[in-house]
Amino acid sequence: MEMMENLQKIARQCGEIMLSAEDIERNITEKEGQKNFVTKYDVLVQKTLQKELLSLYPEAHFYGEEDGQQDDVHSGMAFIVDPIDGTTNFIKGYRVSVVSIGVAKDGEIICGVVYDPYTDTMYHAEKGKGAYVNGKRVYVSDCSLANSMVCVGTAPYYAEYTDRTFALARALFDNALDLRRSGSAALDLCAVGCGRADLMTEWVVCPWDFAAAKCIIEEAGGIMTQIDGSPMKLDGKCSILAGGKRAHAEFFEKGLHKI
Repeated sequence: MEMMENLQKIARQCGEIMLSAEDIERNITEKEGQKNFVTKYDVLVQKTLQKELLSLYPEAHFYGEEDGQQDDVHSGMAFIVDPIDGTTNFIKGYRVSVVSIGVAKDGEIICGVVYDPYTDTMYHAEKGKGAYVNGKRVYVSDCSLANSMVCVGTAPYYAEYTDRTFALARALFDNALDLRRSGSAALDLCAVGCGRADLMTEWVVCPWDFAAAKCIIEEAGGIMTQIDGSPMKLDGKCSILAGGKRAHAEFFEKGLHKI
């Protein structure tokens, strides 16, 4: 419980940095991949996360999106963080971005916090203790795929996946209730974790995109795998398919993983 309280406190501190940001578009650089931007606030929030988390847990490893700070996540405790998930939204003032903090122990996610400062919404979970939104217990839905609202990430940084992304989106549109895209994988996953959406998929994600939400999804009764059904990778890029067990299973039954 002490760790969860610490993580939430630090996430809120980082959320205040996001809310106070000014002149964001004047402080942008590009990194690997097309349309892949970083602002000075991404860097500032990550430095804040690193400083605050490692001051409390100096023995831990740190794996973050910015500055190439990517330590080992398979030995001991490791923090896997996305300082601002939804950077393009953040740049545009779209106000759909979150702070994401996942905690791994010996390569297994044991704790996750995702904080949306714009709505003051805290998603959080600890292994074996359930998933919560602002302290209220939440669960994934038990919808069939036909009755599911599906969040589809478009992997904009990886042009080689564009055709495959939209082919899958069309197939899901034909087989589900409707599609959604927030521009933040972590927030889409949290929507699934609390039953507001029913399934989320994307062809390419990184560990910081899903680490915290993985705990939330699983503690809410859901399942997270790659699109081919294989386990997620905490030390590299992979695909993602997360949702209630029923919709997740029907995705494979309909052969959508073969697209």
